[in-house]
Amino acid sequence: MDHPTFADHIIQFNREIEYNGELPDGIRLMNPFRENAHILSISEKFYKKFYDDHQQRKLILGINPGRFGAGTTGIPFTDTKRLQEVCGIPIESPTTHEPSSVFVYDVIDRYGGPGLFCRDFYINSISPLGFIRLNKKGNWVNCNYYDYESLFRSLEDWMVTTLKQQITFGLETDVCYVLGKKNARYLERINKKEKLFGCLVVLDHPRYIVQYKSRLKEDYIREYLDRLTG
Repeated sequence: MDHPTFADHIIQFNREIEYNGELPDGIRLMNPFRENAHILSISEKFYKKFYDDHQQRKLILGINPGRFGAGTTGIPFTDTKRLQEVCGIPIESPTTHEPSSVFVYDVIDRYGGPGLFCRDFYINSISPLGFIRLNKKGNWVNCNYYDYESLFRSLEDWMVTTLKQQITFGLETDVCYVLGKKNARYLERINKKEKLFGCLVVLDHPRYIVQYKSRLKEDYIREYLDRLTG
């Protein structure tokens, strides 16, 4: 019997992922794999196309899924526009444009395209599920796992468990790339206790780059490539 491929492991993980613990008041869980019937199918096509092998990969960790990136495709930092136009996976859902996805796919393009990039790297988030919170205007908006210390404390053991699960897919653990300096501080707390990764390489988060440093975009792309290939 053939051993499961990297893609098989990811697909199974996404099918089964859930969080049943408590959340602080005013915060809701966002599980795109349960909330949208098409997302599992969409993401499975992507992972079968680019990860259906037994290649070891390095891990890149974001924060948690947002509504317009992984929240619409099930694939971190991949909006529907990039999925169709760059990855060649047509979908019927409405087109979404997520600025972080644009930057990440510029990096991927410079690396050599999604085929080469996905051969070497696997992207997920420290919290593989997302969150929304009720703001003062009564609207539900994106929420990061570290926005509230109480939220992080509720999630910490669960996040450690999901990271350990993903390591078994065939991830290299000598280095882990972390997107976002605040995100990295929380992973450092986890890693100090759990010893999951040999070292953490910290990169500015794509959202921060496109929102505040867009004129330096080329410099950041070079920095990403230097760090990822160093």
